Amino acid sequence: MKKYLLDTNICIFYMKGRYQLDEKIKKVGQKNCYISEITVAELLYGVSRSGNKEKHLKQTADFISQFKVMPIYDALPIFADQKAALCARGELIDDFDILIGATAIHGGFVMVTENVKHLNHLSPITIENWIERF
Repeated sequence: MKKYLLDTNICIFYMKGRYQLDEKIKKVGQKNCYISEITVAELLYGVSRSGNKEKHLKQTADFISQFKVMPIYDALPIFADQKAALCARGELIDDFDILIGATAIHGGFVMVTENVKHLNHLSPITIENWIERF
């Protein structure tokens, strides 16, 4: 069975009830979906910037509790190699994106993201975009 690492953008859309992501997660099995510690950090940053911090903190905590959170420590050597390779090619992307992608590579996850353009620069990574925009 495949394992899926949900990128921050997917998590935000899921929490907003958009793009039928609840159905897509149900289809692959919620137990097969994970999030990165970096995604947790990005979500909490969004809460800190929100106008209704208390409400959004509860929503975010409820969301996070549904998934296993993957640590990044073991993926740090992959992050370092990926960032060095990107820099050598002149392809700079956000460190958080590289860290999340490195976590997917290390854990053998399918990376679920709408940010295909940036994460496609990492190798080897398997990406799925569950967002259908019309």
